[in-house]
Amino acid sequence: MTSDTGSVRRKKSLKCLAYVAAFVVFQTGIILLFVLLVLKIRDPKVRIASISVENQHFSTNSFSMDLKARVTVKNTNFGHFKFDNSTATISYFGTAVGEATILKARARSRSTKRFNITVPISSSKVNNHRQLRRNLNSGVLNLSSTAKLSGNIHLFKIFKKKKSAEMSCTMELHTNTSSIENLSCK
Repeated sequence: MTSDTGSVRRKKSLKCLAYVAAFVVFQTGIILLFVLLVLKIRDPKVRIASISVENQHFSTNSFSMDLKARVTVKNTNFGHFKFDNSTATISYFGTAVGEATILKARARSRSTKRFNITVPISSSKVNNHRQLRRNLNSGVLNLSSTAKLSGNIHLFKIFKKKKSAEMSCTMELHTNTSSIENLSCK
């Protein structure tokens, strides 16, 4: 009788151990699936939400002004995005006509960080004066803006992953009304 009882106990112990092992494997699979699908780390997005023109001066072959831009950094991750100092550049047909520093900051998890920058721009670096004169006479300047924010996504204060957010925007500056129209960011 003792050997039968010991054998039954051993079988129950092995059965219990098998159930525990199956449960652990199942839970590991669920956690792995959760981490790979739900917590997938994506690149944050940086965009210009709005922009206005101040202190503008236009002549027949030059311009200078300050562009006040509302910049947004959208972080869709479950961890915060901490980025370093960066530079936003405004260009006229590939020539940089203005730069502004974007100070280091942190976009909280699943939220949007908003901040303002002022970009002083001037046509002093433009080489193609004929094209500039033509655009100033037509009343429309085509400008583009670029920025790249590099930093880390911090998940649960355990995982750190390097990511960057890039912005490429185009806009039309109407010199008659001193307004920005057709602002489009990618």
